[in-house]
Parts: sequence; structure tokens; C-alpha cells
Amino acid sequence: MINGRNLLVPAGVRDFLPAEAAALRELEQKLVTCFQSWGYQEVLTPAFEFVATFQAGSPAGDEDSLYKFIDRQGRVLALRPEMTAPIARLVATSLRRETLPLRLCYCAPVFRFEEPRAGRQREFHQAGVELIGTGSVAADVEIIALAVEALLAAGLENFRLGIGQVAVTRGVLQGLDLPPEIVTRIKVALAGKDLVALEQIYSEYHLAGPQRRQLELLATLHGGAEALAVARQEFNQTGALAALDGLVQVWQALAACGLERWLFIDLGILRDFNYYTGIVFEGYVPGLGMPVCGGGRYDGLLGQFGYPCPATGFALGLERVLLAREEGRGPVRDGGYLVAGRDLAQVLRRAGELRRTGARVILDGESHSRGEAAARAADQGLDLLWTDD
Repeated sequence: MINGRNLLVPAGVRDFLPAEAAALRELEQKLVTCFQSWGYQEVLTPAFEFVATFQAGSPAGDEDSLYKFIDRQGRVLALRPEMTAPIARLVATSLRRETLPLRLCYCAPVFRFEEPRAGRQREFHQAGVELIGTGSVAADVEIIALAVEALLAAGLENFRLGIGQVAVTRGVLQGLDLPPEIVTRIKVALAGKDLVALEQIYSEYHLAGPQRRQLELLATLHGGAEALAVARQEFNQTGALAALDGLVQVWQALAACGLERWLFIDLGILRDFNYYTGIVFEGYVPGLGMPVCGGGRYDGLLGQFGYPCPATGFALGLERVLLAREEGRGPVRDGGYLVAGRDLAQVLRRAGELRRTGARVILDGESHSRGEAAARAADQGLDLLWTDD
């Protein structure tokens, strides 16, 4: 007999009960349908690959977060910690002769060794898209607009997407001419929106005047067109101004499409500073202390696989979306039939007829009376078809 302790699952993974599994599959189907309606084609990649794939610049490629193992030939493999690097590898090897741009989408479980918490386990599910082969403003607009539509398709309405531009942040920090160790601390504080840590940095390194003003703006400047106007006035470094011009174009296009109500400017969004090269964004839902989606432009990644070309994309955390929707709880009552009767052949025949119409049908071979079958059907939220009538 198996020891009771061995019946438990390891920390960071979980079972999905029927209602939870149904909610997850329904969400995946809605998102893939949404992506495909924009011309994105679904791809599947292996659950594990050579570890070098995930060391090629992926933001989740930190060695400490990888589940690594060695195959029988002594090669180091790893479970995928995210999907962008595998898709970049797939494009560089199997799709490099295809006409660009490529529009690809996915739904897949990913694996990261980190502390489990609400909305994030060590195995979790992502859905997302990658738009590969164009560095245009139109591509940035498309990806952000699709992210809004995907969140709406997922059943969320009260969300906001914060849009940043890491090249602006990079330009500002380079213009301040600070030592590397200070820049690293500032990036960590900005990424965590830790104003207390920033205040400590100001005090320790005696940052004041324009230097402090610009760092404070990076951390706190939120809004729409007015925030961009302030940024253009305050961030007069050449690199920052050039990046802001592109961000202004993206904002104007999105606003003209009527999407402004879901968007705001947040130049403190960094995600992974060294991985992303341009516009970045994150989606937030009130009451959920973590983003439900995130993405941006990563023009350097495919070059790591020998196929240099620009790219942008985003991913949604499906468990986080379900948590935000407060779904995955209670029985699924999405209609259908419970077919019962004393003649098993008749039960099977009628059930088959109903399924061919697209209906959801459950067989009941245990009920001995119509009343017993009716009780079972009601308990499961189904209509009863009693074949003995």
C-alpha cells in the first residue's frame, strides 16, 4: 500500500477538480479563439528542452528558477519556464523561411521553481501571442489592442493596462551618470514600485535637484496624454526623447481606437530591463496584488538563436485570470441532459442522438425510477430525458 505521505502532491503543484478544470479549458478555448480571430496561428512546443534555450535571454531564464535534469546522454535539460524563448527557437529553426511577420499563439503549462502563492504555483498555465518580424508602431499598437480584447474575452472588464517604455528608463538612467551599483538598486526599486527604497537611495547617495526629480517621475508619473507631455518636458535626454516619440504615436493610435479607458502611462514598468527593448505593459485588476498579463517588445531575443529580427508579444496567467473572475469554484452548471431508463440500449441510442446535435449528455445507469433520475438530473443542473416514456 502507498504511504499516505506519497498521496500528497509536491509543493507548488495542484489538482484541478472538475469545475476548476472546466473553467480553465473554457478560458483557454475563448482565448485561442480570440487570438485566431486576429490571424494568429497556434503552435505547441515541448514541455522540456535543452537548458541553453532558456539561457538565451529569456526573462524567466534565471538558473535558480529552472527545473533542470540530465538525460541518459548526459545533456542538461529543463522544463520550460515560459513560452517566448521556445517560440523564438521554433521560429529560428523551423519557420525561418516563412514570410514575415509571423503571428503565433499558444496555451501551455509552464514550470518555475519559486515560492508558491495565490495565483502562482510552480506549475501554472499561460496563454499568449508573439508577433515576430516587425518593429513598427503598428505592431506595438496591435499587441496592446489584442491584450485588451483578450482580457475582455476572458470575462474581465474592470482592468487597466499600464504602458511603459524601457528605453525611456534606460535613457534617463544613463543620462544621470550614476555608478552601476546605484543603477541596479534603482531598477529593483522601480520594478517593485518601492518608494521607500528609492527614498533611501536619494539619502545615501545625496541625489537632489534634477536627478531626484527625474527618478521620482519615473516612479510616480501615471496618466494619459498629459503624462506623456510632462515626460517630454522633463526627460530631455536624447535616448529618452526618441523612445517617447514612439510611445506618443502608440498612445494616440490606441486612443483613436477608443481603448483609452483601459490604458494608462506608467514609465516605472520595467518587467525585465535587460530582456525588453521598447514598449512594455502589464494588466492589473483591482484587489489582485499581481499583474494578470504582461508583455512588450524584445527585439534582441531571436538574434540569440541566429535569426535576428524584431518581435513583440504578451502572456496571460490563466490562474490569475480565474482568480480575478472568482471562477473555478462550485459545480459547473452549463446545461445538458441526463439520459436514463430501464432499457440500456435505448438509453445509449437516445444519448447518441442528442450528442450529434452538439448537446452535453450524461448517462445514468443507476436510477431505477423516473423520480430517482429526476433528482440526479436536478443535482447536476441537467434536463432529464427518461427513455421509458
